[in-house]
Amino acid sequence: MRSNSPEDVTAPGPAVGVVIATRDRADSLATTLEHMTALPERPPVLVVDNGSTDHTRAMIADRFPEVRVLALSGNRGALARNDGVRAMKVPYIAFCDDDSWWRPGALARAARVLSDHPRLGLLAAQVRVGPNERPDPINAALAASTAGWADDLPGPEVFGFLACASVVRRSAYLQAGGFHPVIFFGGEETMLAYDLAASGWGVAYCPEVVAHHHPASTQREGRSAIMRRNELLGYWLRRPLPLAARHTAGLLLEARRDPVARSALRQVCARLPAALRLRRPLPPHVERAVQRMEGHGTSGP
Repeated sequence: MRSNSPEDVTAPGPAVGVVIATRDRADSLATTLEHMTALPERPPVLVVDNGSTDHTRAMIADRFPEVRVLALSGNRGALARNDGVRAMKVPYIAFCDDDSWWRPGALARAARVLSDHPRLGLLAAQVRVGPNERPDPINAALAASTAGWADDLPGPEVFGFLACASVVRRSAYLQAGGFHPVIFFGGEETMLAYDLAASGWGVAYCPEVVAHHHPASTQREGRSAIMRRNELLGYWLRRPLPLAARHTAGLLLEARRDPVARSALRQVCARLPAALRLRRPLPPHVERAVQRMEGHGTSGP
């Protein structure tokens, strides 16, 4: 169960820290750090380097000496954020990717929202994309959530979000276990939302907090298969077994004609034993909320 003792954001030191996971994207990361180190909130920034082989660490040391670096020996995917949260001893943690940053004032607003809502474990922000700041489609999907709007939360409850546009309560994140090792990377947000809800924490969309995202125009190779893999692994990790079996059968049928589905299926088979060992079905009330959202097509990303 969740803790009932909210963090004191009036205590000495910053309320919000920033964790950025990166790998081999020094030039893009430099743009992110330019924005983050210029924020009026002056948050402490920690870059978790997933074993980069480019000039990432040298660039940070040369251009951003105030930014801390946690250098990992290899690529830990989304789990690098777990390492960063453990190392960042502040009440609230805002995530960035190496192609995103927070609007000036957004982190101060996020801290106030989290302080005012002690059950809120994760705040999903509004996302603006590219230099034209067009609304990301995820904004409308989250705003249309059918999970409801609890009296003690600042916005509609959701089971999806973008990691690079989220602010977490550190204690809630650590209690829920952070991002899941079986998922590793790609759609990892849904599993964290499930685990926060299962622990009694709220996950809510708060459009008054804004993040900017400037993703690359080309999709990373193999990402479609990874997303399909992780979607199915999520069923085996948290959802009812008949539902997991039905979705597995569907992927098997697709794999007969679709190379992306075949790749996803091979990856699922490699990770399924670990998923079954770590399987922990959602509490009934959370499962009902998830199914209600899926029935309306508003489960988020």
